[in-house]
Amino acid sequence: MNKPGSTGLRWLWVVLVVIVIDFASKQWIMNNMMLHETQPLMPFLNLFYAHNYGAAFSFLADKGGWQRWFFAGIAIAIVVALVVMMYRNHVSNKLTNIAYALIIGGALGNLFDRAWHGFVVDFIDFYIGDWHFATFNIADCGICIGAALVVLEGFLSPGSKKALQK
Repeated sequence: MNKPGSTGLRWLWVVLVVIVIDFASKQWIMNNMMLHETQPLMPFLNLFYAHNYGAAFSFLADKGGWQRWFFAGIAIAIVVALVVMMYRNHVSNKLTNIAYALIIGGALGNLFDRAWHGFVVDFIDFYIGDWHFATFNIADCGICIGAALVVLEGFLSPGSKKALQK
């Protein structure tokens, strides 16, 4: 059995940070913009208020509603699995624990939207010229950054991993 405070669960505060920033940003968008309204921020970045009824890239968005609970179930399973993995990790495995916490925070942020609204609020529109990337949100950023950190961790040598634990 792990000693209290020695597990990766000590990094769960990162989950809370992601959820708070995600929730606050979505509330601001819903209270200050009309659906499908665009607010230019920079030459390559807009705020664009959209409802996403599917998953990433609006996958399965037009399938009649069953996907809401399907994706909610997937999110819950991922959150449970990652919390268990964090519990099994030592607190010093910073990169892995932070990565898992970012993914959990993002999954919970979008899960809340899906359960409460029936859709996910997206609003970050990155573009180059006439090409626009899929509209996304802070929760999606947490998931993607967390996943990238998991991949990065897989490429690190054992010596590099030890250096990150300090």
